[in-house]
Amino acid sequence: MNYYEHTLIARQDTSPSQIKQLQDKYTKIIESNEGNIVKFESWGIMQLSYLIKKNKKGNYLHFKIEGNGKTIKELEKNEKIDKNLLRYLTVKVKKLDLETDYFKKNKEDISDK
Repeated sequence: MNYYEHTLIARQDTSPSQIKQLQDKYTKIIESNEGNIVKFESWGIMQLSYLIKKNKKGNYLHFKIEGNGKTIKELEKNEKIDKNLLRYLTVKVKKLDLETDYFKKNKEDISDK
């Protein structure tokens, strides 16, 4: 099995219930294609570097996946036709980093500002 980090950018106006539906939808696709979700993170709404389909912000979802090429192929095939998504990116990694939360707000960061 290979390890992948997969990030989705959903439209800014996507409601929390729709975000949950997206998470469930892609979780089912991954698991039905011999994959396993090791970790899921919702990074929230962040500013985009440039306009994507007339959107300035996007709602980021990040999956850490254990699977094979068939799993990713099926996942990306479904994402191409999903109107709620702006972009997606899959990166194959040698080892998954499960300890670091890159977009989690630390209490020290908030108190420093």
